[in-house]
Amino acid sequence: MIDLSRFSLEGKVALITGGSQGIGRAAAIELAKAGADVVVVSRKMADLEKVAAEIESMGRNALPVAANISKIHEIDKMMEIVKSRFDTIDILVNNAATSPAYISILEAEERLWDSIMNLNLKGLYFLTQAVARLMKASGGGSVINVSSVDGFKPQKNLGIYSASKAAVNMLTKSAAIELAPYNIRVNGIAPGAVRTRFFEALFVHFSANEAEAAIQKMGDKLPLQRIGLPEEMAGALVYLASDASGYMTGETMVIDGGLLQVSPL
Repeated sequence: MIDLSRFSLEGKVALITGGSQGIGRAAAIELAKAGADVVVVSRKMADLEKVAAEIESMGRNALPVAANISKIHEIDKMMEIVKSRFDTIDILVNNAATSPAYISILEAEERLWDSIMNLNLKGLYFLTQAVARLMKASGGGSVINVSSVDGFKPQKNLGIYSASKAAVNMLTKSAAIELAPYNIRVNGIAPGAVRTRFFEALFVHFSANEAEAAIQKMGDKLPLQRIGLPEEMAGALVYLASDASGYMTGETMVIDGGLLQVSPL
């Protein structure tokens, strides 16, 4: 019989970026259900406070911190706030990301490149560095990077975003090698199409009925015949955060409803 206690996060502290909505919010709630205290980070405190209140209603500790992790000085400020509350971070979920425009390589401007790469890659790298230093001092931990299927198979006109996520996949591998001696595991998940505000923004110019029809049409092309939900990503995050995945590092789990097995949407 499986020992479910290996999935417990009791006594652990998790930090989740992009934690106010979508996959980040689902991760915060599910990690708290598994026993973790949670630091939730995003740019808007009002949204974070709602998630923190939900976590605290479960009897867990929650700390909302407003920060833009694409800026190194804000990472430093955030880490000081976290360290004033918790001794260490046991679990880091690098979820914050952006892809502000569908645009071809012929039209993209430097500021678009910078906004995507600064958050999706630079911020992830330097936050991992800061948290890994804490993890090293306390004996280990688990870092989980939220990538994308676009890091494996790019979408048309999302070249910068796809490149950033391919880089995240490689960073997951390189960081896993470098941090393994300190008992720090680094893994990732690569979601496909998931019903988040980020995803639904793709249909902002549609009417509500047209958007739902387009989303359903996209889902129909997948082997599982539907778009995923944020909660369906969170179970993998609990697994990767817990001792149940104790011999796994450097891997990125694809959770895409079978998208990569069929023709692109």
